[in-house]
Amino acid sequence: MKLKKVLIAGVTIALGSFALVGCSSSSSSSSKTKETTSNNANSVLRISEKDVISTMDSSLATDTISSQNLNNVMDGLYRYKGKTIAPAIATKVVKPTNNGLTYTFPLRKDAKWSNGDPVTANDFVFAWKRTVNPETKSQYAYIYEGIANAKDITAGKKPVDSLGVKAIDDHTFEVTLEKPIPYFSQLMSAAFFFPQNEKTVNKWGKQYGTNSDTLVFNGPYKLVNWKGSDNSWTEEKNDSYWNAKSVNVKKIQYQVVKDPTTAVNLYQSNKLDRALLTGDTAKQMKGSDGYGITKKSSTFYLSANQQKNEIFKNANVRRALSMSVNRKQLTSKVLGDGSTVNNSIVASNIAFDPNDKTKDFVKETSSTGDKYTKYDPAEAKKLWEKGLKETGNTGKTFNLVLLGDDTDNAKKQSEFLQNQLEKLPGLKLTLSNVPFKSRLTRAKSGDFDLVVYAWNADFPDPINFLTLVTKDSSYNVGKWENEKFDALVDKSLTDDANNPTKRWKDMMDAQDILNEEQGVAPLYQLGEAWMTNKRVKNMTLNPGSMYDMNLVELKD
Repeated sequence: MKLKKVLIAGVTIALGSFALVGCSSSSSSSSKTKETTSNNANSVLRISEKDVISTMDSSLATDTISSQNLNNVMDGLYRYKGKTIAPAIATKVVKPTNNGLTYTFPLRKDAKWSNGDPVTANDFVFAWKRTVNPETKSQYAYIYEGIANAKDITAGKKPVDSLGVKAIDDHTFEVTLEKPIPYFSQLMSAAFFFPQNEKTVNKWGKQYGTNSDTLVFNGPYKLVNWKGSDNSWTEEKNDSYWNAKSVNVKKIQYQVVKDPTTAVNLYQSNKLDRALLTGDTAKQMKGSDGYGITKKSSTFYLSANQQKNEIFKNANVRRALSMSVNRKQLTSKVLGDGSTVNNSIVASNIAFDPNDKTKDFVKETSSTGDKYTKYDPAEAKKLWEKGLKETGNTGKTFNLVLLGDDTDNAKKQSEFLQNQLEKLPGLKLTLSNVPFKSRLTRAKSGDFDLVVYAWNADFPDPINFLTLVTKDSSYNVGKWENEKFDALVDKSLTDDANNPTKRWKDMMDAQDILNEEQGVAPLYQLGEAWMTNKRVKNMTLNPGSMYDMNLVELKD
């Protein structure tokens, strides 16, 4: 799931504190109001964005920016309505049959693509098979595991056509699982399970999703005149969307603004309705009219490349890195955007003990989580030297590269981490702050020594984060490995999938191992500081960490 998703620093990829301060969270929208807003010539919502769209191919998208925009222009089986899963292309939220192994989705007959084609069950069959096809090289193929034969298909052991999906007819889509998946319904709202128009995908081949000319849309909006690397883009209301009457805003304009001072200037000159602030600018604007914090289900962590640097295979070296970072100072003094210290790769306040809904997963694993994430430079030095001795590197100097994004906050973050980590004897860091797309590419290819990585929850379950660092995960960029961890994660997904208590314990035990080993070093959970024009209403995050843009209203 991101990073669903992978996030841009200063970014990422469920349930929790989603209220956007300064914006109404009510869902009221009378027909009179809709008529007023839809007829308003100024019904254009202008939003700052951190970076460009990486791709609009739902089989290849891995980051939050791409996912948000896919969510704006496409529709899947389900769509969140507030915090509740609601039917979208499916006509109802279905219950599984055959002991939890079969889902049969009736599809609405009035859903169309923007080229006029009907949205059919075959569009789901085609898209899902394309995503698990090894030739597509989807980093999200792993999340299909549990659907019959998906794992073997991605491993190249079975043909793509053996995937457990079937179009019973044009408007009935059937999915067969190998094992019950407790969070299957939540997954059905995510972009990587969206349908694709086969004719369009085949026409454009590898160009599909790289610009708006290669796309057709079945969601609330249409992406227009987007060339792929544009720093601004526009989405217009899709009149052929089956639920177009529910879409209030005629047009959404996104503009990449990496400098927070520029963002606030654009906001104050009424050129932006929503401006994302970071660092000193966020701190300066705190308390101003329109200022608010959105706490996201996104965690940031430091990943050390064990494949490139042997010393990072040593747990004491990794623990030393983690204990060298003053996370409280990082979040409050450097970021200043409402981000909070986190001692886990899992975001807090998204999942709770099935036997006691007051017990948050992260808090329940905090005894191991706090152990090596507390700031203790003296202990960090001891562990560093112990680790170097254990690996035969005592007294050696290490000149390494810390990879990060090129946003204002990400650069400051990198400088802060450089200062903190270089207090370890013999460790010298060179900073490499690159555009988001480049950071993703380099992290995936292993072209780094240390990288600040991030993940945004695709669905509100710890497993969405824990599977990131299993041995075979394409998101395990540091290549940390632990057989017991992998076995516990697998057990939670198989043997104990239908036993909430046992499954919860499996995930807690796995998290404890990750905490003890510091397979990755958790840094913080993302908060975002926004300036929001008071005319923007109903802009709230759903449990999939996406904004439901079809529900947003503008009321001057």
